[in-house]
Amino acid sequence: MICETTRKGAECAFMGKDGCSYNGGTCKPVVEACDKCGRALKYETGMYCSASPDPAVKWKNGICNLATHVSNVVAETKVKVNPIKASKRGG
Repeated sequence: MICETTRKGAECAFMGKDGCSYNGGTCKPVVEACDKCGRALKYETGMYCSASPDPAVKWKNGICNLATHVSNVVAETKVKVNPIKASKRGG
């Protein structure tokens, strides 16, 4: 349904016939870590996330899984191989 409280005019999964069903009855504004995210949109009432009603919860345990401005790079570790054992395996 279309939000009628905080993000007026935007599609919202928490909006129902009785109003916003999210905890507290409204979405929470974006946190500092969301500044350059592509999902943070400006509305009349401020900056809000288009994907999450409470962005602070997404950043609670590390990087937000919905963040578009942060890349989750996994460092590859080089494993040292014993040349003698490698020659025996190679065939």
